[in-house]
Amino acid sequence: MIKNPTLNKKNVAIKRALISVYDKTGLVHLAKSLIKHNIEILSTGGTALELRKANIPTIDVSDYTKFPEIMNGRVKTINPLIEGGILGLRDQHNTDALDNNIKWIDLVVCNLYPFSETISQENCTNALALENIDIGGPTMIRSAAKNVGWVVPVVDPNDYISLIKDLNENTTISYNKRRQLCAKAFGHTAQYDTIIHNYLKEDPLSEDFSLTFKKHSEMRYGENPHQSAASFSIPGNQERNILNATIHQGKQLSYNNIMDADGALACLKEFDKPACVIVKHSNPCGVATGDSLLDVYKNAFNADSLSAFGGIVSLNRTCTAEIAVEISKVFVEIILAPNYEKQALEIFKKKKNLRVLEIGTFTRRNKKLEIRNIDGGILVQDVDTKILTAANFKTVTIKEPTNIDIETALFTWKVLRHAKSNGILIAKDNRTVGLGAGQVSRVDAVHMALKKGGDNVIGGVLASDAFFPFRDSIDAIKNSGISTVLQPGGSIRDSEVIDACNEYGISMIFTGTRCFKH
Repeated sequence: MIKNPTLNKKNVAIKRALISVYDKTGLVHLAKSLIKHNIEILSTGGTALELRKANIPTIDVSDYTKFPEIMNGRVKTINPLIEGGILGLRDQHNTDALDNNIKWIDLVVCNLYPFSETISQENCTNALALENIDIGGPTMIRSAAKNVGWVVPVVDPNDYISLIKDLNENTTISYNKRRQLCAKAFGHTAQYDTIIHNYLKEDPLSEDFSLTFKKHSEMRYGENPHQSAASFSIPGNQERNILNATIHQGKQLSYNNIMDADGALACLKEFDKPACVIVKHSNPCGVATGDSLLDVYKNAFNADSLSAFGGIVSLNRTCTAEIAVEISKVFVEIILAPNYEKQALEIFKKKKNLRVLEIGTFTRRNKKLEIRNIDGGILVQDVDTKILTAANFKTVTIKEPTNIDIETALFTWKVLRHAKSNGILIAKDNRTVGLGAGQVSRVDAVHMALKKGGDNVIGGVLASDAFFPFRDSIDAIKNSGISTVLQPGGSIRDSEVIDACNEYGISMIFTGTRCFKH
């Protein structure tokens, strides 16, 4: 350990480069530029093969070290001639280098095989996963980044152009540029190790919790114009989502667009039948299922056409030209669907500001974690993917719900858990008719849902995302014509609430499950 270390901040020249990359984007162009500047290139395996195909002179690391790759390639770059050439301080370790025939390596270009691709393969075993953990690569990257005073670490092909520009204009690389690349290099290995860590640990909520994301896009602003924002994706994630959707037209998605579209897709994934979910400000203002997707869209839109204006329309079946004509009659921000008829895309082109997202084939939501920031840390929990069936229902009133009521109750539960709490949803005929969401009082949410639904609530099912603390919510619906109430149960005043339902001839079902969404 050096007691009083100093850091070289002068420009450095590059005489020798070590290149070993998985992502070979721009590799040949970079190498040709290095050769023009008389920079010697060392390389390994597939990288050396790629360079030789392009007639670019390169020296195999094993020839350079006079030590062969052994143990099926597990040991090839971990060698004093390599690590010493990268780590040595040029102003302090020249004698050591000369005594041990070590030549300085001034540029390390290296990126790693994405471990996430290995573990996403079907039937991936721990043995296969462990075998695909790179050791030499991270060692070279970290060595180069640590010695940023003298060495240039490059892990991102997007940085090749600026590196070449600096060489062409100055023939040397500045400290500021090296420091920038150093930070990116440590980020690359940190992300790599984090993915391995999360794969190997048995409890996702264990004491050591790590996160890693890759920048997806910059945004003009966040929820409001004075807030900066960007989107980041999970490396290697294969699940169909908003960030990997194909955008056929329209402006770049904003922070709020992505939030609302993600909420629409999450709710849409609840349904196997043809479905349409319309979201406004993170709440499903109109949802319907049925046999005809055109009718389904109309029912979802008419559930709350006022709120649907400027909303997000999502479909779980192919968007046809017929549906595109209907959607084009009103203003919506985004339409998303698994795919589109060609004619439908032509129709949408007439509305230049409409964002058209093709999600591809998607399935129900997978078990995963969701994260919220708080001052001083984060909160982490499982995503609510619990599935309720009629077998989970318990009738607690004298009046029994009909089979249609039970079917509607199951529909309401799928939608309600995607609405902000306190939430009350009224539905009928497999479509929503009134939603009261995000209220601080449950009875206020009831009044809002009744007002939204109007006469359409007659014969409908009212669902609550948590128990009723008082009978006032039931008193509020006594003359509404609602036939059935669905709620978790569990209040100390359950008996009073049940008595109110019996008094008004309303059936009530307990689910035993709450679905708050804060």
